[in-house]
Amino acid sequence: MASSGIPALDGLLSDGYPDRSTVLVVGPPGIGKEALGYWFTQTGLTQGDFCLYVTRLSVREVLQDVKGFGIDMRQKVPFWLTSQGGQIKYDINDLAAFSFNVKDVLRQNAGRRIRVVVDSLSSMLMLNQPETIYKLLAQLLEEVKKYDAVLLATLEEGMHKPEVLAAMQQLFDGVLELRLYEEGLKVLPLLRVRKMRGSPPQPGYYNFSFSHRGMEVTPYGK
Repeated sequence: MASSGIPALDGLLSDGYPDRSTVLVVGPPGIGKEALGYWFTQTGLTQGDFCLYVTRLSVREVLQDVKGFGIDMRQKVPFWLTSQGGQIKYDINDLAAFSFNVKDVLRQNAGRRIRVVVDSLSSMLMLNQPETIYKLLAQLLEEVKKYDAVLLATLEEGMHKPEVLAAMQQLFDGVLELRLYEEGLKVLPLLRVRKMRGSPPQPGYYNFSFSHRGMEVTPYGK
C-alpha cells in the first residue's frame, strides 16, 4: 500500500492506496482536492519515492498554495511537469507530449517506487473531445500499472456532463468524492470512498477539515 499522507484517510483505505493503482479525486472547485495530491507527494518524498507532479500551473504557484496547508516542499521537491519552472514544460494543448513525457519519466525511474499526481484532468476535457481523453487516459493508466507506481488525479465536479463524469470514474481503480452539503445554515465538507480496489464498498460519508497538521476525517452523522 502507498500511504495517502493522511493517517485518518489511510485508516479508511486499509493503510493507503493499493500498489500499482490509479485513484481519482472528484469534487467542486475550491474544496481542497489538490491538498490530497500535496500530502501524497510530500509523504512519498519523505520516504524516498520518486514523485512526479503534473499541473497546468507554474511551480511558483503550486509552492505558494502548498504553504497554506502547512507543507514545505522547498528542501525535497518532486519532478515537475508544469507550465513554468519545472524540468519539463507542460502544454495543455499537446496531449501527445503529455503522454510521452509521463511514460518516459516512468521508464527512467523503473527501479524505484513512483508516485504521480496529475492536477487537473478537467482542463484537458475542456479543450478536447471526451473520447480523446478516455483513450489517452486508458493507455496511460495501464502503462502506470506496469511499474511500482500509484497515480492520483483530480477532476472538477460540476463542469462536465454526468456521462462524462461516470466514464472518467470508470477508468480508475479508486474514486474519492469530496462534496459540500448544506445542513441548515451550515455548509459541511464531506468525503466518500466511492470505490477502491481491494476494499469493500463504503457507502457512508465522512466529515473532513484541513489544518496545518493535515486533513482530519471523522464519521458524519446527522
